[in-house]
Amino acid sequence: MLKINMFSSADKVKGQGVGSAYKELIKMLTKTFPEEFDIKINKYTKSDIAHYHTVDPFFFISTFFKKRRGIRIGYVHFLPETLEGSIAIFSPFQKMFDRYLISFYKRMDQLVVVNPSFIPKLEMAGIKTDKVTYIPNFVSSEDFYEMTIAEKEKWRSELTYKQDDFIVFGAGQIQQRKGLDDFIKLAMDNPDIQFVWAGGFSFGKITDGYDRYKKVYDNPPKNLKFTGIIDRDELVKYYNVADVFLLPSYNELFPMCILEAFNCGTPIMLRDLELYHAIIDNQYIDTKNVAEMQKALTQLKNNPNMLQIYKEKSKESAKYYSEENVAKIWYEYYTKSLKK
Repeated sequence: MLKINMFSSADKVKGQGVGSAYKELIKMLTKTFPEEFDIKINKYTKSDIAHYHTVDPFFFISTFFKKRRGIRIGYVHFLPETLEGSIAIFSPFQKMFDRYLISFYKRMDQLVVVNPSFIPKLEMAGIKTDKVTYIPNFVSSEDFYEMTIAEKEKWRSELTYKQDDFIVFGAGQIQQRKGLDDFIKLAMDNPDIQFVWAGGFSFGKITDGYDRYKKVYDNPPKNLKFTGIIDRDELVKYYNVADVFLLPSYNELFPMCILEAFNCGTPIMLRDLELYHAIIDNQYIDTKNVAEMQKALTQLKNNPNMLQIYKEKSKESAKYYSEENVAKIWYEYYTKSLKK
């Protein structure tokens, strides 16, 4: 039995994707491989593998005790550039953190990225590509799934929406990087469409653009609802009542919310970022700016057949990024790591 120590503080902050990805992985591994893996959380006991999910200073120090840690695996959930527009940090401190982040990654024996497009960027930072492996994120079909028509109608009523309302749903932390300005503009320009954003200020007042977004959050247009940070049993309702899932982010790795929407069979519209091409190319409605988002929303609202096409694409992607498929990848990765 492999002894794996997981190191993470991701679950201390609600409403952020790193925490969701971490919880999904722990749940899947303990459920699928109870006899193969002995998993401990934040324990500094001797292990075969130490898997670092977050870059806490104490975790960094622990990497110097290599004999006790075993193979050190780092999970690359973000790079310095992906933090831009997320948290407002005084520039000198931001540069210090950026250097620390890369130093942390360099301490690892192996790295796992959730998007292959970041492998060359790690190489540019001085990390050899032969120690980097791509393993996609996933979400559980037990938590995120497509409901029946009757269930969708029920939740539309319970969430105070009409059956013929056209609903656009978005999710993520409320911050500039997520493209909230475009989401808000679309709501203001389309009073006949209902907009919902699930998520809040996970990092409080240090969130980039906090004051500006807080004003809209407290006094949104009539057709825009901010749910705040909500649990999965609430999130799945919104994915199912939505006609379209829209994520206008300017920078991402592999958003958990996209996988959640896939599982629920919800058509997806995204700002067309290069990093999506390597993982979900042709599986979403691509838009370059708010004008194209507006055009696409108008087309989708008036064309049920187009919605159905992208609904089927979401279902296809859900099968590819299923828990079962990704579980096999992780099993092979962990077992082969000891042989390298």
